Amino acid sequence: MNKKYYGKLIFELSRPGRRGYSLPQNNYDDVLHILPNNLLRDEAPKLPEVDEPTVVRHYTNMSTNNFGVDTGFYPLGSCTMKYNPKINEEMASLPAFKALHPFQPSATVQGALEAYYTLQSLLSEIGGMAEFTLNPYAGAHGELTGLMVIRAYHESRGDIKRDKVIIPDSAHGTNPASAAVAGLKVVEVKSLADGTVDVEALKALLDDTVAAVMMTNPNTVGIFESNIPKIAELVHGSGALLYYDGANLNPLLGVARPGDMGFDVMHINLHKTFSTPHGGGGPGAGPVGVRAGLEKFLPNPRVVKHTVEEENIFGLDFGTEKSPLSLGRISAWLGNFAVELRALSYILSLGCDGLKMAGPLATLNANYIKESLRDLYELPIDRVCKHEFVFDGLADKSTGITTLNVAKRLLDYGFHAPTIYFPLLFHESLMIEPTETESKETLDEFISVMRKIAYEAKESPEILKNAPLETPIRKPDDTSAALNPVVTYSGMPSSC
Repeated sequence: MNKKYYGKLIFELSRPGRRGYSLPQNNYDDVLHILPNNLLRDEAPKLPEVDEPTVVRHYTNMSTNNFGVDTGFYPLGSCTMKYNPKINEEMASLPAFKALHPFQPSATVQGALEAYYTLQSLLSEIGGMAEFTLNPYAGAHGELTGLMVIRAYHESRGDIKRDKVIIPDSAHGTNPASAAVAGLKVVEVKSLADGTVDVEALKALLDDTVAAVMMTNPNTVGIFESNIPKIAELVHGSGALLYYDGANLNPLLGVARPGDMGFDVMHINLHKTFSTPHGGGGPGAGPVGVRAGLEKFLPNPRVVKHTVEEENIFGLDFGTEKSPLSLGRISAWLGNFAVELRALSYILSLGCDGLKMAGPLATLNANYIKESLRDLYELPIDRVCKHEFVFDGLADKSTGITTLNVAKRLLDYGFHAPTIYFPLLFHESLMIEPTETESKETLDEFISVMRKIAYEAKESPEILKNAPLETPIRKPDDTSAALNPVVTYSGMPSSC
């Protein structure tokens, strides 16, 4: 545990004999003899010994060192770190929702099931799909579920030789990982200079062994795939299905629907498009939608609606008889319900008109930043972008300043760095996504700082090479931290 006293970092706060909490008397000494010896400790664990005020102050101070979308601008390209409205938190925290148990009879949770069913229906409308499942726990889990649906579809037709998935070279890393976990082989298709899929190269790869083509639209460099109708025609003509990675759905809200473009299966990252928290690796949600004809492959249980004497009754379909082709369970119950409630609150709060504004505003903000910095940062794709865009580092390469240097220096000015060195199409990728939730004043401040950093690269490059200078942790050895992480408390050093 650490704390800063008078500007000096003191790591160890543990002192022998300090106590912050008294445990109740142990009443289980008489059962210890039934435990195997290999599960018993030879000596007491070496835990920190601290009083309660020290613990509280430690974690409170640590929390102020953590950057989040509530503390500042978070232009993390490809991750869509938009502000999470607090009304969504309030709705998800209502006692009637928080106190639910998953094994309650359906008759006692009609409101919760209706909320779940409503979100399913809204996502189907937004995505242009026949039906959605909310069961997957995250975007990557949704990808896996969608690919399992595709595989089940081909197997149901006896077309078992289809074991390949074609993925663009600019795709998110989860795409090939999900395909591999689903037991499918990954085939890469090259992109053109503008970042869009090379249709001729794709055509050459399509044959009767291809199960699906995975695409993101707009793609990972923020460019809309205008050839998507032709691609859909080619994919379907070969007998394969077209999968939509919904990571970049945000700029299309209310403007275009993947289902209308020809996509057969899609997932949505609720934390990206519908403003639920990203969390620290969770909780998340990755609902999966399918076109008509594929509903029977979706996982169970699913929420269904029946109308009895003009009254809507909601229940759970476990699919034992009605959908024998279902994937079955892919999560413990119905996904992360509290996350789904936040997304529903977001959609209902904005309404149709509000959702239709999100995409154009995100696109406007991204192009505003791009055009304001293109004279100082290299723009490899000179086109109108959608929600995000990529610079290939500084335009002036003679300074020796890298994208990593720029990212570290941004921390000194109170901004989270954009995504760097991804996509791999460019050597010094700097991927910026402002989202629609940021004001012009925030964007102008970010632009001003980015310009200042570009000038610093020419006039004082050593400052950037040593950045960050103002953060609680200066410049750690990233490689050593990754290869030799310290993840356990080792006790108070002898010098204390």
